[in-house]
Amino acid sequence: MKTILPNTIKNEPVILGIESSCDETAAAVIRGRTLLSDEIISSASVQALYGGVVPEIASRAHTDAVDTVVKRALSNAGVALSQLDAVAVTYGAGLLGALLVGLSFAKGLSYGLQIPLLGVNHIRGHLAACYLEDEALKPPFITLLASGGHTAIIYTKTETQFEVLGSTLDDAAGEAFDKVARVLSLPYPGGPHIEALAKEGKAVVPLPKMLKGEGGYNFSYSGLKTAVINYCHTKQQRGEEWSRADVAASFQSAALDILVQKTVEGAMEKGARTVTAGGGVLANGYLRERLSAACAKAGLKLVLPAKKHCTDNAAMIAAEGLIQYRAGNFAPLSLNAQASIPLRAATEKD
Repeated sequence: MKTILPNTIKNEPVILGIESSCDETAAAVIRGRTLLSDEIISSASVQALYGGVVPEIASRAHTDAVDTVVKRALSNAGVALSQLDAVAVTYGAGLLGALLVGLSFAKGLSYGLQIPLLGVNHIRGHLAACYLEDEALKPPFITLLASGGHTAIIYTKTETQFEVLGSTLDDAAGEAFDKVARVLSLPYPGGPHIEALAKEGKAVVPLPKMLKGEGGYNFSYSGLKTAVINYCHTKQQRGEEWSRADVAASFQSAALDILVQKTVEGAMEKGARTVTAGGGVLANGYLRERLSAACAKAGLKLVLPAKKHCTDNAAMIAAEGLIQYRAGNFAPLSLNAQASIPLRAATEKD
């Protein structure tokens, strides 16, 4: 199928963003880097009944919600369909069925309105969320990515060029939070509940430091997660008293302090004077406080997305869509959903 190109490239295009990669159906409208509306309909409460996201339930929820959330975003932005210059949509990474709902809807809008389709990498969306906080922000900078599926430290050279300094070797940080939460009998999603419980405890439980012998900027959460599980099970089997709050505090410290340390080290090595971050784990108050303190101590500027733009949302998809629009990376109507995609597509222009 053909690629719909814009008649003219505008400096401040009006872009509709659509996100449906997991359990949030979201739509947002931006004009340039100015956010006009930001709407979400979530199925998280339904997913919590099953202890995690059920792909079929998520797909059906997206189908029910996508038209409503888009209409709401346009209405609250005061923008008519005829005023849109492009539509940006997540095409990966994520749950295939869920992605197809948003992608199909966006394709219909693109074809019907004859406006460009912008295919957005969900991971890149998390990285672009920082641009919504500081309209003057420009690379280069170091970015900490920490979400349910990805954990990495990235050197952002330009808006479209990246160098991955290190990433997780197994579990992602957010995934580890969910698994530890289950052991502590906390609801899904685990991150907010571990953070709340950790405030009642102290980081006194001995847990292994990650990356023994590995070094560099890579991370490993599998061993840390297993150590927490073994500690809890051993205490339970021996009938010994133990504090769930202390376990939560100890795990949170072990899981997040290393992210702060390596992010600052990456900035110093690359000579970057600015640090940004993105991903659902960045909604964690402990991590935000520790990262803010460490950057201030090192003399680094820190740009953090608002907490609501750390978890899945369409504002970040629209923000990344703007980058793709300005780079001329318009997607064909044959674009398909992908469960996993690299940080940079081979077809992208700089």
